[in-house]
Amino acid sequence: MRRTATAVRTLLTALLMAACGGDDDSGQSKAGTDKGPMILATTTSTQDSGLLDDLVPRFQEDSGCSVKTIAVGSGEALELGEKGNADVLLVHSPEAEQEYMDSGHGVSRKAVMHNDFVVVGPADDPAGIKGGDSAAEAFTGIAKTEAPFASRADESGTNTKELSLWEAAGIEPKASWYIETGQGMGETLTITSQKQAYTLSDRGTFLAADNLDLDLLVEGGTDLLNPYHVIVVEGENVDRACAQEFLDWITSPKIQDEIAQFGVAEYGEPLFIPDAEG
Repeated sequence: MRRTATAVRTLLTALLMAACGGDDDSGQSKAGTDKGPMILATTTSTQDSGLLDDLVPRFQEDSGCSVKTIAVGSGEALELGEKGNADVLLVHSPEAEQEYMDSGHGVSRKAVMHNDFVVVGPADDPAGIKGGDSAAEAFTGIAKTEAPFASRADESGTNTKELSLWEAAGIEPKASWYIETGQGMGETLTITSQKQAYTLSDRGTFLAADNLDLDLLVEGGTDLLNPYHVIVVEGENVDRACAQEFLDWITSPKIQDEIAQFGVAEYGEPLFIPDAEG
């Protein structure tokens, strides 16, 4: 039986609330919230880095909007927005985001922050890519040596970037050494470590991950920049008030300053660089 967008959204919200185990475990502030729930569809990297654990409770307390978070790849987050099953998106796939906006699925889109992608792999570096000039050159070395490479293969922003780097290298990575995990960034890093493979990761998730037997081998360059944007979803059933409040809140000077400090105490460097202007 075909469900309407409203019915699907209601079912999704109910499942999320049940999965969270009620108000005490949902991330709501103890003071309580009286608006929402607003559905935030975002990327696994914002979750795996710990940023969401810091920001979401703060937003709930400041706004009075309760939040239900879905952490998926950017492609899936955009699809949830298009289908009316999310109110606001925090994603990092610029070309796909622009297509989304051009198709009329978003009310507004604003830069929030960026970090960068890095190529990580085993310390002994069998492909000899450490310190290389570009990610595309590193990918060429990995393919030539047929060293194992783990891909998220999940249509996320990271996966989209990875595929663009293979294209820039003139390589179609379809061979036994190319491992498609179908998992988020944290899980893919764990698999990469276990298999002593290479992968492309956002820096924040790599730094925040525990117990990895991997080294950072290639970094820097404009081709590895990783910008994040917040999008208020267009749709009949969207919680526009809370979604817009979230956009205004996360791009405010106060929260941008806090994003600039996130990770510094623990890692000696910020995991994200704020980008909002005004």
